[in-house]
Amino acid sequence: MRRDWIYALLLLLPAMVLLMGFTHIPAIETVISSFFSTPHGRRPAHFVGIENYRYLLEDDVFIRSCWNNLIYSAITIPASILIALVMALFVHSRMMGLSFLRMAYFTPTVLPMIAVGNIWLFFFTPSFGLIDQIRSLFDLPAQNWMGNTDTVLYTVLVVAVWKNAGFFMIFYLAALQTIPEQLREAARLEGAGRWTFFRRVTLPLIMPTTLFILVNAIINSVRLIDHIFIMTLGGPNNASRLLLFHIYETAFEYWDTASASAMTVVILFVLSLLAIGQFFWLDRKVHYK
Repeated sequence: MRRDWIYALLLLLPAMVLLMGFTHIPAIETVISSFFSTPHGRRPAHFVGIENYRYLLEDDVFIRSCWNNLIYSAITIPASILIALVMALFVHSRMMGLSFLRMAYFTPTVLPMIAVGNIWLFFFTPSFGLIDQIRSLFDLPAQNWMGNTDTVLYTVLVVAVWKNAGFFMIFYLAALQTIPEQLREAARLEGAGRWTFFRRVTLPLIMPTTLFILVNAIINSVRLIDHIFIMTLGGPNNASRLLLFHIYETAFEYWDTASASAMTVVILFVLSLLAIGQFFWLDRKVHYK
């Protein structure tokens, strides 16, 4: 028994070292740094308590970033999951050119986010972009999609959904392929329609996959900022500024590591609460067998 434990620990040791070195220890150091001021040159950091968090409550840019990220998450998460499920159901059927269609759905996932941002820059370019070219066919005026504070955040949303939906589709497709064909045959014999089979059989059986995708979608909603750098840089007037982009700019352009640490702790706290809620509330609605 002792030898089995030693083997198990040795097998886990590389992953534990990487996890501790790149996740847990930096997270603990970030929490500690959030209670200190930013060191400058020979002036060391000193303890300021909750002053950094109090400053965040008075920072209009931080509050705007939180609001933008809330809208961003509220739209991209359900939209990506729903579109991924629809695409998976579509490519799970039998049709001509199925392999090509699956590849087309998955292609945005393998593209670097920088390349994706540049592609959509062409789509949203006023007058010359693909979207405005199509609008001109209907005599609609040109629209500065990324220069308008009312539309810029939604242009970023579209890019994120387009990028993530194909990735989530792969997991749904794998889950659909594990559903036994005998269940479909039994449902046909009982006279159940497609919608009834999907609601009563398919949806409960893919709930573990949905929970996994939901966790990843929430993480992506605060992690993907590459397209922000390429497309908007958080503008105009901070209308497309998201939390992680604001943290990066605060820490590495303004060199205010104390405020950046405090904002990072806020994100970690919110994600932790969401993770606890997902695994203790949604887990009860998931059937694993």
